[in-house]
Amino acid sequence: MAKKRSSLRLLFVSLAVVLAGCLIMGVIYPQVMSAAKPKQQTEKVPTESAAAGTEASRYLPLPGMNPYLIADIAEEVSPAVVFISVEWPPVQQSSHPFANDPFFRFFFGDMFPFPMQPGETIPRSAGTGFIIDERGYILTNQHVVGDLGEDQTIKVRITTPDYSGEVEAELLGADYKLDLAVLQIEKPEELDKLPVAKLGDSDKSRPGEWVIAIGNPYGEKLEHTVTIGVLSAKGRQITIPDAERRQYKVYENLMQTDAAINPGNSGGPLINIQGEVIGINTAVNAAAQGIGFAIPINTAKEVIEELIETGKVTRETTPQPWVGIYYNEISEDIAQYFKLPDTDGVIIVEVIPDSPAAKAGLRSYDVIRKVGEKDITGTEDFQEAIKELEPGETVMFVVMRSGSPRLIPVEIGTRPEGY
Repeated sequence: MAKKRSSLRLLFVSLAVVLAGCLIMGVIYPQVMSAAKPKQQTEKVPTESAAAGTEASRYLPLPGMNPYLIADIAEEVSPAVVFISVEWPPVQQSSHPFANDPFFRFFFGDMFPFPMQPGETIPRSAGTGFIIDERGYILTNQHVVGDLGEDQTIKVRITTPDYSGEVEAELLGADYKLDLAVLQIEKPEELDKLPVAKLGDSDKSRPGEWVIAIGNPYGEKLEHTVTIGVLSAKGRQITIPDAERRQYKVYENLMQTDAAINPGNSGGPLINIQGEVIGINTAVNAAAQGIGFAIPINTAKEVIEELIETGKVTRETTPQPWVGIYYNEISEDIAQYFKLPDTDGVIIVEVIPDSPAAKAGLRSYDVIRKVGEKDITGTEDFQEAIKELEPGETVMFVVMRSGSPRLIPVEIGTRPEGY
């Protein structure tokens, strides 16, 4: 009996050894041999669906995003975007005293485009707008449509999948400082209802988020052009020349974007990827590469009702300091022409008759280098220096005239309405 038990024990041990050997040969040995073999480069052939996914991902703004998201948003908002054309009554224009001045035409022709020959002309402008209410309210820029009381004729072209036509619009209100205006149109009979753009919250927008611009760059022939970029920054301030008023205009708290914005886009919507309007495209820095600016939609929201009801934005008015000159930056060419040591200061382009500057004896082509104790390096310095003054205050201006410095006392005036 004992011998039988010993034989069974030996049999079980033998079976365990055999099983362990099989396990080692079946699992570990193939891995060792695989590691020992030289690796061969094999080209993987993607399946049709994988290849399609890879190709589509090249065009996605962000990985995993719907490749047609931008197209879907543009298709949804575009019907509410309109082309605006404006025509003012004919005006008689006379030759400006500087129109034939070679120096003036060479250095300031673009900034101050005076007619070379007197005659009658019909002022025109064009831009973009977008419908914000089924009652026919359209938001756009003031510089596109002008101000109330100018007897301008405004036409709006609506383009939707079911309708394309032109209607007349009424200017309800405009504000030069904010560069905002509200129009109203009657719904065409062919449309069941007017398409409306949804307004978002510009305060919640963040630099780096994707934005879309829709507008009419360079006129009606390129209407409803869609461009895309990112919101580059917020709270920007820029100064641009206003050729019509022959002065500089300061925009504050603008949104900056690299979405392409060209002439004709003014007044069009800047849209987020939720399809909401967060800005009104308004200006472009022509000297920069791909930098555009938009008015935050929340700025417009604050004044839309007031523009509709009263035609203007009411502000507390306090006397503003005024000198009464048109001026410009000093370029290298201007500095060389006048034999200036550098480009600091501003050059007087024109002195307004009966203004404080005229009474003080300032002249065209005087170069202002200093206002009081403040050195002037450019137009922004000059604007800030004047803002700090009080009407009635007399300040010494340091100017360069015919290559010589002069001290000229100027009694600061109160800025008249319209300047």
